[in-house]
Amino acid sequence: MNNIDARMKQLAAEKRAGLMTHVVVGYPSLEATAGLVRTMAGAGADFVELQIPFSDPLADGPTIMQACEAALSGGTRVADAFELARELSPQVEIPLLFMAYFNTVFRYGVRRFCEEAAAAGISGLIVPDVPLEAADHEGFLEACRRAGIYLLGTVSPLSTPARLEKNAAVACGFVYCMARQGTTGAGQEIDPGVPAYLKTVRRYFGVPMAVGFGVSNRTQFEQIAPYCDVVVVGSAILDVVRVAKPGAAERDVAAFMRRLLGDEGGAL
Repeated sequence: MNNIDARMKQLAAEKRAGLMTHVVVGYPSLEATAGLVRTMAGAGADFVELQIPFSDPLADGPTIMQACEAALSGGTRVADAFELARELSPQVEIPLLFMAYFNTVFRYGVRRFCEEAAAAGISGLIVPDVPLEAADHEGFLEACRRAGIYLLGTVSPLSTPARLEKNAAVACGFVYCMARQGTTGAGQEIDPGVPAYLKTVRRYFGVPMAVGFGVSNRTQFEQIAPYCDVVVVGSAILDVVRVAKPGAAERDVAAFMRRLLGDEGGAL
């Protein structure tokens, strides 16, 4: 069984929404990234996205773009992401995911990327800029299946019923629902149209739903959680890392996650 499925079963048994957090590999350093992932796993994260830094991350807002630029300026390579995954996967019990753009996957070699990701302990891939048809044409879907790794689909409020139906037909693990159209970033309010949008997605998909783009506090977590299976918090955590004093990032992230999850350890 894929680790994603096992964790989703655990969340269902515990009757709670899960939490997926996000790091950019190499930000603020490779060593720091490893420490942050271990901290997140210990503080209650159910999944962690390891974003492979890319020079033109089209779906990402200023916070993640800055982190990607800093990681690349520091010399982070795709190979470093695989090495980091190999280091972390035996150390944490939660599923680790790669978030990347398809240019990175394509240049590395689709089959090689999937095989090495699976061998490094990665359970799933989030590649938001590759349409289903392109993934099929380039052999991406088949390479993931052969490697035993999940290609996790993404949808947005602008996804048409036809697109939702096509993506649902091949969905595995979970579907990543962007809570708004545009780029990532911590937001102040959840769009009031999000619940209706998520209910629509739920009608098409039989797999669990993860929701992200803008969640940054406990109130927003509670607003989103009843409509999905996993809440994604990315930019807000990287903002904590960005302003942390030297040596304090792990402590500050752990404190942020305690506030995010509440005194009950995440139960709603």
